Amino acid sequence: MNLFEQLRQSVISAIETRQAAGELPADLDTGRINAEPPRDESHGDAATNAAMVLAKPAKMPPMAIAEMLAADLERLEIVESAEIAKPGFVNLRIHHNVWRDQVRLVLASGAEYGRANIGRGEPINVEYCSANPTGPLHVGHGRGTVFGDALANLLEKMGYAVTREYYINDAGVQIDHLARSVHYRYLEVLGDPPPDMPENMYPGEYLIPVAEKVVEDDRDRWQYAAEVDWMPVFRSRAITAMMDLIKDDLEALGVHHDVFSSEAALVAEGKIDEAFSLLEEMGLIYEGTLPPPKGKPVDDWEPVPLLLFKATSFGDDVDRPLRSSNGELTYFAKDVAYHLDKYRRGGRELINVWGADHGGYVKRMKAAVKALSQGGGSVDVRLCQLVNLLDHGQPIRMSKRAGRIVTLRDVVEEVGKDVVRFIMLTRKNDAPLDFDLTEVTEKSRDNPVFYVQYAHARIRSVERHASELGLPTEPSALKDADLGLLGDPAELVVMRQLAQYPRILAAAAVHREPHRIAFYLGELAASFHALWNQGKEQAELRFLLPDAQSTSVARLALIGAVRTVIASGLAVIGVQPVEEMT
Repeated sequence: MNLFEQLRQSVISAIETRQAAGELPADLDTGRINAEPPRDESHGDAATNAAMVLAKPAKMPPMAIAEMLAADLERLEIVESAEIAKPGFVNLRIHHNVWRDQVRLVLASGAEYGRANIGRGEPINVEYCSANPTGPLHVGHGRGTVFGDALANLLEKMGYAVTREYYINDAGVQIDHLARSVHYRYLEVLGDPPPDMPENMYPGEYLIPVAEKVVEDDRDRWQYAAEVDWMPVFRSRAITAMMDLIKDDLEALGVHHDVFSSEAALVAEGKIDEAFSLLEEMGLIYEGTLPPPKGKPVDDWEPVPLLLFKATSFGDDVDRPLRSSNGELTYFAKDVAYHLDKYRRGGRELINVWGADHGGYVKRMKAAVKALSQGGGSVDVRLCQLVNLLDHGQPIRMSKRAGRIVTLRDVVEEVGKDVVRFIMLTRKNDAPLDFDLTEVTEKSRDNPVFYVQYAHARIRSVERHASELGLPTEPSALKDADLGLLGDPAELVVMRQLAQYPRILAAAAVHREPHRIAFYLGELAASFHALWNQGKEQAELRFLLPDAQSTSVARLALIGAVRTVIASGLAVIGVQPVEEMT
C-alpha cells in the first residue's frame, strides 16, 4: 500500500465532497494534486499542494481552499492534525500507529512490499546497451546497461510487461572494418602479415583469438583469396565472436536480454522496404533538398536531391534523409524500420537508452515513431552521460581505436558486479558520473555501496545474535510484536522512511529514474545507522535488551522490516545484499 497515494486520494475525495456541496466548481482538474513528505520535517509528515493547484481554475484564494481541505482531512482516522501554511499548503501530521502499521505491512508483504500495478500489464520495450559488436564492452557502455536493466526491473515491479532488447548493429562500414581487422590478424597468425595495417583497423588483442579460430577451422584457405570472397566469412565470424564476448560481459554484470535484434536481418527480411512502403502510403516521403546546416555559409552549401521523411510534420526541426546522396540507406532509415518492427511486435511504448552523443537524434526518432504508429505508439529516449573512470582521483584514459581499453569486465573483476551496478546509479542518468576505482572499494560512510550493504549486514548480525538468545527473527514470528513499545524519535524516523518506499518506487517508475531507489536506500541506511549509534550511546535504545524481551522483539520487527526493504530495493537495481561484512 502506498500510504501517500492513499492520502492523495483522500484529498481528492475531500474536493469532490466540497464540489457536491457547491463550495467548489464542478469542473476541476485534480491530476496535478499530490500528497508527499514536505522538504522540512518540521512542517509535518505529509503536505498537499491541492489548494494552490485549484486556486486559479476555482477563482478562489488558495488559503480559503486550504482551510476547507484542512478541516476535512483532519477528520481522517489516520490524521492527527492538519495545518495550513502560506501560500496554501495543507500540512498533515499522521498518528504514530500508522507508521507502526507500515512495519507490520512490510513484514507481511516481504519482497512484495511496494509492488504496484501502475503498468496494468501493458507491454513496454526497453532497449539498452546495444553496443556495436566491434569489441568488448567498456565502462561507458556499463552506465547505460545498468540504467536500462534497473529501469526494466523497476517497470516490471510496477506492473508492466517488459521486454529487454539489444539491437545489434551488424551491418555497415564499421563491421567491414572489423572483418578486415580480423583478416589482418589471421594473416599474422599464418606468419604472413601485410606490411601495413588496414585503414580504420581495430587494433585490440581481443581479435587475435578470433583469428586463431579461423586458422584452426580453415587453415590457409583465405590467405590469398580476394576480399570479395573472404569478407562475408570474416564478417560473420567476427560478429559471432564479438557478440559472444559481449554476452559474457553482460553475464558478468548480471544482465540478461530477452531479445537480440539484428540490423543485418532487418535489411535481409525486407523490413526497410516495408517501412518505406508504409511511409509512402501515408504521403510522408518525398524527394527534395535540405537547407544548409546552421552556421555554414550559404555560399559553401550545394543542395543535393535526397529522399526525405516529413519529420517536421511530427515535431522535428527539419525533414530527414532516408538515403544519402549516393543512394545508400542512412542510419536513420534503418532505425525507422527497426522501430516499426518493435512497434509491430507489441511495443506500443518504447524506451531507448542511448549515450549522450545521440542527443541530436532524439527528435527525428520521436517523429518517426509517431508517424509510423499513427499516434498509437511513443518512444522515450533516455540519454546517459559519460563515465569518468578514475583511480586515486586520476583519470584513466581509454581509446578503442588505439587498442587502449579499460573494459567493463576489467572493472567488474576489480571491484565486483554489485559495486559497479550501484555506483552507476548514484547520479541521475543525464549527469556526468565519476567512478573512482579506489573510492568505491573503501569501507566508509562516503562509499554509498558499502554504507547500504553495511546496514543490511549489521541487521543480519543482530538477527543471528537474537537467534542465539532464543528470540524470534522470522517475519511470521514478529507479526504480533508490540510495536507500541517503539516510540523514540529515531525509531519513528525509520518507520516513516519505510512507509515512503512504495511512493519512491512509483515515482521512479513514472519518471523513469531508477537512481531514486539508490538514493532512497542510502537515506534509509543512514537512518538505521543513526539508530544503531544511538543505541551504543544509550543502553536503553539497544536492539536487544536482556531484561526487556517484548521491546527486543519489537525492535527486531523494525529492523527486520528495514532489512526487507533494503533487500527489495537492491534487487530492483540488481545488487545482491550481503549477509556479513568481511
